[in-house]
Amino acid sequence: MPAKVKLHDTTLRDGMQGEGVSFSLKDKLAIAEKLDELGIHYIEGGWPGSNPKDIDFFKEVGKISLKQAKIVAFGSTRRADKVAGNDPNLRTMLNAETPTVAIFGKSWTLHVKKVLKTTLSKNLKMIEDSVSFMKSKGKEVIYDAEHFFDGYKDEPEYALKTLQAAEKAGADWIVLCDTNGGVMPYEIGDISRKVKKAIRTPLGIHTHNDSGMAVANSIMAVKAGFTQVQGTLNGYGERCGNADLCLVIPNLKLKLGIDCISDEQLRSLKEVSRYVNELANIIPDDRQPFVGDSAFAHKGGMHVDAVRKTSLSFEHIKPELVGNRQRVLVSELSGKGNVLSKASQFGLTLSKDSPETKEIVKTIKDLEHRGYQFEAAEGSFELLMKKSLGRYKKLFDLEGFRVSVEKREDNRLISEATIKVKVKGVREHTAAEGDGPVNALDNALRKALEKFYPALADMYLSDFKVRILDPKAGTAAQTRVLIESRDHEDTWRTVGVSENIIEACWEALVDSIEYKLLKDKK
Repeated sequence: MPAKVKLHDTTLRDGMQGEGVSFSLKDKLAIAEKLDELGIHYIEGGWPGSNPKDIDFFKEVGKISLKQAKIVAFGSTRRADKVAGNDPNLRTMLNAETPTVAIFGKSWTLHVKKVLKTTLSKNLKMIEDSVSFMKSKGKEVIYDAEHFFDGYKDEPEYALKTLQAAEKAGADWIVLCDTNGGVMPYEIGDISRKVKKAIRTPLGIHTHNDSGMAVANSIMAVKAGFTQVQGTLNGYGERCGNADLCLVIPNLKLKLGIDCISDEQLRSLKEVSRYVNELANIIPDDRQPFVGDSAFAHKGGMHVDAVRKTSLSFEHIKPELVGNRQRVLVSELSGKGNVLSKASQFGLTLSKDSPETKEIVKTIKDLEHRGYQFEAAEGSFELLMKKSLGRYKKLFDLEGFRVSVEKREDNRLISEATIKVKVKGVREHTAAEGDGPVNALDNALRKALEKFYPALADMYLSDFKVRILDPKAGTAAQTRVLIESRDHEDTWRTVGVSENIIEACWEALVDSIEYKLLKDKK
């Protein structure tokens, strides 16, 4: 097993082939800088011959001072009817002016005969000529052996010949690809060991996740001696995605003890994962190992009691190593341990057998029976605890509100909210429009409060979810509303429940504003 492994990120190329994933030029440049800070060694910027955005990326990325990462241009071997020097794909790769290029070629006879529609011998010559041409231009060449494992399983002798052609031409790296994502880890391990004996050039692995094995397959190749791993942040990619580097990196470093990035860089892993999700406009997967919000979340009372005594009882690593944190969830399954853990997190002192602790546990169970859910609404839960302990002073009183929705002649829907509140002895009566009744209520309430609490100008609603709790009750069903709010440094969620959706929204909205003001006083 190698002592060091190089990381090759293809989020900006292979990742963008995933459904729903799109980055602007500005996004791609920003992500490249983040990947460099994370410690990624190779950043595949795109296929310069495929679209104008990738051509512009290679022009602009050269103006950025990266600390260590090499930018990689991607493309295919020459066409069967071209010589390497005149092949348009190879010329556009050269024009990208990157220090490193990644060239993919065919390893599987099925693809050579039925996709390229050429002969096996011509395919070998295409690989050799393309790699040799790029080496003659002073490029570091990564040769990606597309569909290698399927090709090897079908005709191992020919699959090896394709690698030998790249090696003969001087490739700096030869990367074996499970392009269809259907090979099992034991097959990857067996084939990788055989290739390692036959090829002297440093080897890498590129896997897809169609069988859910991409990360495991990458690890198996590393255990066989491979020293480059290709993947994408958050596992973006075509069909079911690529090997997720947010899983590969901590497994290499923490489980196998392989040097790939520094300890400090590893601690930024969750932040980088969220950053890329944000630019892709993709909701983070809470259950994503290592970096997901639920990766170190504990809900069952017995589990929480054990974790409070020793985190190793239910956590395979310290969450701080990857920039994550332990979370204790509060629900109808909670015991006193959950409440004590949350109290400590909020800076409150409680004892296991105190009347306050028992009362809070009882209140939680009663509220969740009515439809509230606090495991995803920690803002509302912190307010509940502080109100129960007499540690909260009301910031304003509602005297009433009215919400209207009007469709006008131009077919525009206009929502307007009017609100009366009393703040610090002063009665405020305000009105505001919004994109829907909840936004109008939010605007009207903050309009009334901002002169007293200027910090509210810094917050905004970032997500809004509605759940019907009893569909059989029809329009009279209980409705749960979960609101996510943000300011320049934090994200928090609050909850409201009512048969009236506007009242449920109001509850969650008021909790959101009260939480913002409460946390700013800490």
